[in-house]
Amino acid sequence: MKDSFKKLFSKRALTIVFVALLVLSIFNTYLILEGTHSSMSTTVVNYDFVLSQDGSTLKLKNMRSGYVIQPQSLQEALNKALSEGNSVYINQGTYTLNGDIHIINKLNARIISDGAIIYSNGHKIIIYGTDYTTSQYGLISGLTLINGTIHVENSFATTITNTKFINTTTGIEFLNTNTWSEYSKIEGCQFVNNTESIVFRSPINGTQSGKDIGNATSSYASTIIERCYFNIQDYAVGIKVEQHAEFSESRMQNLRFWMGENSQRSNQTALLLDGSMYQTLLLGVVFESFADDPSYMYAIDVGKNGGPMPKLDGGVSYLGNWTVPIHNPFKIGLRSDTKTAVKYETIVPVGTSGEFSETQSLECRPLTITDFKPKIDVVGNLKHDEIITVRIRIKYVDNAISNSVIHTFNTNGSEFLSDNEIIQLFSSQSVITAILVDAKTNTISTNAKVTVSSYGAT
Repeated sequence: MKDSFKKLFSKRALTIVFVALLVLSIFNTYLILEGTHSSMSTTVVNYDFVLSQDGSTLKLKNMRSGYVIQPQSLQEALNKALSEGNSVYINQGTYTLNGDIHIINKLNARIISDGAIIYSNGHKIIIYGTDYTTSQYGLISGLTLINGTIHVENSFATTITNTKFINTTTGIEFLNTNTWSEYSKIEGCQFVNNTESIVFRSPINGTQSGKDIGNATSSYASTIIERCYFNIQDYAVGIKVEQHAEFSESRMQNLRFWMGENSQRSNQTALLLDGSMYQTLLLGVVFESFADDPSYMYAIDVGKNGGPMPKLDGGVSYLGNWTVPIHNPFKIGLRSDTKTAVKYETIVPVGTSGEFSETQSLECRPLTITDFKPKIDVVGNLKHDEIITVRIRIKYVDNAISNSVIHTFNTNGSEFLSDNEIIQLFSSQSVITAILVDAKTNTISTNAKVTVSSYGAT
């Protein structure tokens, strides 16, 4: 009898313990998931902290302990989360930032959201490393920053994705004060009405506790800017590479710059280059101007310290009206590597009485020209002693015009430009946008017809 009683008691005790553990587990799961209120509520357990709003009250939950505090401000909440942990998820909502956020000497730090809007009041999210070894693989994603900046300093492999930067002085800035900030990635971002959207700053030697740490390099190499859109306003720049900054061995791919919208037309530059973009590839980049009468509007503006230049691949397009697509007053050499075979031709009016006709342009807009082999055809009943003069020049992407190559005809005929003549036209590395041709006769009228065609590559 006693043995049966002991067995029954033992089974009841085990059942009670099991039920208690089950209730505790359910309660703990409730503590973790409660209050997230987002489409990512099933994954927020992967973050150290979750920030949410309850009316005007902020709630910051420690996802490991389940403990919730009510910080007085967004900067207090985020600074606490990123000093005590490595990651914070911000639930959807509209927040106000009245101070800077500091992510200092962190590996794999993350600020993630799925649409949180932050009115930043000119403040910054700062990713800082004493040097690149102490700040690596930071990730910011899913925010809308209004009048706010993400500042990356001495940090390796920082990623910024799916983030909007609206009405700010500077959207993203990279700065080297000790070692470098390489292997960064900016993807799927929008930049709207900013003075500067992305800036690679001139390196400066920083100080720490009053001591010069003095090992700032110029390198922002191996950086990718991909699938981003830029709406540029007057007196604004899309991407800026400052003097001594090296945005090199990198890639700009599938970008679109919208300029000259809403009657704006002045002092707009998509890419301002006063540093180096050596071996940086531009692929699928579209510069589009909507201005009817542009003033100081450039797809690329090359400063006196600019160079080496990026590779202007055949996938670079210049649409609409420009002051000049590439402003290159200091004649820095441009390069283009990828080629596509093309043929194009134009009929050239013949000016009379020794005056050249209106210049005709052979071009492949929005593409540029890398190689060409022009052919001149003259047909018609030429008069006795009539001489047809055909002039060929090339126009570079910075609006510079080459020296002329002249061919004369006193009868019908066809002539290709010689290799020596083409070398004369290719007097620099500048990228060609058009072949300019015009013609004249020494008589007061003519029956001659001039056609210029060209085989080449873009």
